[in-house]
Amino acid sequence: MNDVEKELRVRRIENGTVIDHITAGKALSVLKILGLPDSSQGVVSVLINSQGKYGKKDVVKVENRELKVEEVDRIALIAPNATINIIRNFNVTRKNRVHIPSFVEGIVRCINPNCISNSNEPISSKFAVDTENINLKLRCYYCGRVISEDIDKNLL
Repeated sequence: MNDVEKELRVRRIENGTVIDHITAGKALSVLKILGLPDSSQGVVSVLINSQGKYGKKDVVKVENRELKVEEVDRIALIAPNATINIIRNFNVTRKNRVHIPSFVEGIVRCINPNCISNSNEPISSKFAVDTENINLKLRCYYCGRVISEDIDKNLL
């Protein structure tokens, strides 16, 4: 076995999406955002705590699927350094870093049980996104409550 075969842990994909540089330990949250695993989808490969150039990271490969903008926005909230690589015919045709939006709607549930967005009213949750500090913070548009930890546990 040569050195390349020893290092190869997940095979290349012909067509689909590779989500790289996911915050270590957050790959399962990315799968939840994408509604995976789903038996109607192609092969899904997951690397957790893989050693990268800049430390540990997670990687998700999804065959035969390109992500929607809403999915990328959700991923950005839990993995702000992720890159989205579109693969066609075994080649990277597009590579983009995720961008944290300044405002999100219908993506996260407010942690305040008394917030109007958690009632039976026909409204969706809305949050202003604060990225000034190292830690990401979401401020509810309706009640002002701030979510700064475990955002992935409050994803809709």
